[in-house]
Parts: sequence; structure tokens; C-alpha cells
Amino acid sequence: MMLGRVIGTVVASVRYEGLQGVPFLFVQPLDRTGAPKGNPVVAADATKMAGPSELVLYEASREAALALDPSFVPVDHAIIGIVDDVGSPTWSSS
Repeated sequence: MMLGRVIGTVVASVRYEGLQGVPFLFVQPLDRTGAPKGNPVVAADATKMAGPSELVLYEASREAALALDPSFVPVDHAIIGIVDDVGSPTWSSS
């Protein structure tokens, strides 16, 4: 799972049969500090709820193809969750 921020939408004039009704969004990958990491990617929104500026979790490769219904549709990235909050881990010493 990777962290990213939605930075835009994609409009496709022709879609694969299994991708009808699935939104496509531009996602900027983020590193652990929330800074941009690499180039933006196009991701199919399996949640169908992500919007501009939202923090999202996404998958790539085979896992992305499995995230949609029907599975194994031709996608390289898929949004699988919307992040409400990112906090620092709580460590306890025993």
C-alpha cells in the first residue's frame, strides 16, 4: 500500500468494458513525511469516493487489478482507501 494525494481527474473517451463507471484520478505519490515522491500516476478509484486534495491509499501492479470488480481489469494503480488522519506512531518502552 502506498500513500498519495489526489491532484486531478482524468477523462477517458474510451474505456475497457470492466471499467465503465470507475473514476480515474491523478495521484501524487508521497513519502513518509508527506513530501511528493516521483511522478504522478493515474489510478482507478475503487472506492468511487475520492476527490481533489484527498489523501489516499493506493495499490500498484497485480494488487491494483484485483481491487476492482470484476478483478483483473487492465489498470496499473487503484485507489483502495481514503485517509482521514496521519499521526505519528506511539512507542512505549518496557
